Amino acid sequence: MTPLIIDPSTAALVLVDLQRGVVGRQTSPRSTAATVETAIKLANACRKSGIAVFLVRVDFSDFQRVVADTPARPADAPPPPPSASELLPEIGPKEGDVVITKKQWGAFYGTELDLQLRRRAIHTIVLGGVATNFGVESTARTAMELGYELVFAEDAMTSIGEGAHEFAIKTIFPRMGRVRSTDEVIAAIERNAPEV
Repeated sequence: MTPLIIDPSTAALVLVDLQRGVVGRQTSPRSTAATVETAIKLANACRKSGIAVFLVRVDFSDFQRVVADTPARPADAPPPPPSASELLPEIGPKEGDVVITKKQWGAFYGTELDLQLRRRAIHTIVLGGVATNFGVESTARTAMELGYELVFAEDAMTSIGEGAHEFAIKTIFPRMGRVRSTDEVIAAIERNAPEV
């Protein structure tokens, strides 16, 4: 396994869809509550080390509808309440965090995420959120195509089922970047954090 080196001056944390309308859903291999708790731990470690934290939320009022066999939301379903698009207050935003609002699964299309990362000279993205194989994977695929180095905080994400999560973690993500635990990510950050 490649040693994990994270330079806080060129890294960012991107957390996907940790918002009211997402975290109440049934997930596996861990609950959304456990995932959020781990994501908070990771975000706080990043903030302490000067790593930029990007909080991505989906705007359900303007979410791109697609024709599919299993749509994300049936066409006749009532729209979610406006509060469904709100970030969880315990995750942030905190001072210095950047909030990105998306209308698709991925966090890059139609948003300013790439611009904001490049303005900060970010090369490495640490990813977490809900769901592993939807918002996180869609974001990761574009990030890889744009040339970012990726680190996946495995225990800071979960999905609609354990099989879906495991497939992304064991088959897709190792081909795109490095999959590590949150504790391993934090240890790598702390090894390279500037002296205060």
